[in-house]
Amino acid sequence: MKIERLSLYHLRMPLVAPFETSFGRIHDRDCVLIELQADGLSGFGECVADSSPGYSYETCETAWHVIKDFLAPLVLEGEVDAPLDFQARAARVRGHHLAKAGVEMALWDLLGRQTTTPLRAMLGGSRDRVAVGVSVGIQSTTVALVETVQGYVKKGYGRVKIKIKPGRDVMEASAVRTAFPQLPLQVDANSAYSLSDADVLLPLDDLNLLLIEQPLWEDDIWDHHKLQKRFRTPICLDESILSVRHARYAIEMQACRIINIKPARVGGLSEAVGVHDLCMQHGIPVWCGGMLETGVGRASNLAIASLPNFTLPGDISASDRYYERDITKERFDLGPASTIEVPNRPGLGVEIDRQALESFCIAKTQLLPA
Repeated sequence: MKIERLSLYHLRMPLVAPFETSFGRIHDRDCVLIELQADGLSGFGECVADSSPGYSYETCETAWHVIKDFLAPLVLEGEVDAPLDFQARAARVRGHHLAKAGVEMALWDLLGRQTTTPLRAMLGGSRDRVAVGVSVGIQSTTVALVETVQGYVKKGYGRVKIKIKPGRDVMEASAVRTAFPQLPLQVDANSAYSLSDADVLLPLDDLNLLLIEQPLWEDDIWDHHKLQKRFRTPICLDESILSVRHARYAIEMQACRIINIKPARVGGLSEAVGVHDLCMQHGIPVWCGGMLETGVGRASNLAIASLPNFTLPGDISASDRYYERDITKERFDLGPASTIEVPNRPGLGVEIDRQALESFCIAKTQLLPA
């Protein structure tokens, strides 16, 4: 297909409540939306880079630069046959997975609209509803954390993840477990610990957790292998898994027993499917992580989470978990048994609310073929 225009929108959207992790607290969420136009149709992708380099070295500003100056020319020059064609061209750009994933998502959406095929079907998914959970940021006090978890349980969430950091870990998780003895519960450290902290975290092993997510450095696999040997609870890797190759390293080293697949982190949906397939071959369960996505990224996450080896609930909470007003006309609601319906219309299956898009847009640009 011939891409006729690429548009970038830097969005800043207020969250319904502040969200705090081990690397900071945010009140508004920034992202870059990509629109590709061809044959009278538009495809949209979401780059989940944030305003600060906490989770990743990529920010909205770096992603904007890389997309505009390096990735856009790759899709505006000549024909683009498929998302994999784009990925082959983009291989000359090292790293910048979040930026690449946003452009690739827009290509998937556009291709689905052209062929009237839902993204779920294009990726090989089968389920029409997927199990989801909720991610709870660090709260002001342990009491506030338990009350917040209680609120989400009452709303119908069947799995809860709480963020932890040094000094806010075992006591917090123990309090939630005491309040909810049967609740499927997991913790996420976002790389806040070192291997020497293992003894501090060992009491987590007695809380019947689903998993402990990314306790050590964001680029580490080897020391996670050492840590997993000390824990009965499965270690889950997130930040460390940047490709199918990294997933293979982790599996061969026995560095984890579960992998969190974020399509943006691995550079796009096509690579995410590859990680899924590798993990399924080796009996490693996977789940879909979240990055506070708008309805665009949420629709994409729901589609990939419909693949068969996504056997654990993902961080794909309902729209109202994060935003009072979204940029899609569709709202994703929590349904029976803590599930959300997977869109079944062509492409991502969502329609952009142009008024909302403009209201949250703080910068935009349009690029045309040379």
